[in-house]
Amino acid sequence: MKISVELTLTPLKSDYVVPIKHFIKGLRKTGFKVIETPLSTQIYGDYESVMASLLPLVKTTFEDEEAVMLHLKLVKGDRSAYEPDF
Repeated sequence: MKISVELTLTPLKSDYVVPIKHFIKGLRKTGFKVIETPLSTQIYGDYESVMASLLPLVKTTFEDEEAVMLHLKLVKGDRSAYEPDF
C-alpha cells in the first residue's frame, strides 16, 4: 500500500535551523521521493518501508533534542503527482 506523509519538525528553541536541516537530510537518505516546501516536507512510498525508515529517524531526533514537536500527516495513496485543477 502506498502512502503520502507530510512532516513538520518544530524544535522548541531559538536555534531551530540546525535540527531541521539534520532531519531533512535524514529523510533524503531514505531513498524515497522527498518534496520539501518552506512549511513541511513530504515523503512518498510503500507504507511498511516508509514507516520503517521514519521510526528510527524520529527516535534519534527526539533523543538528540531537549524539546521538539513533530507534526505528521498520513494519507493513503501516493499523492506526489497531485496538481490542483482550479
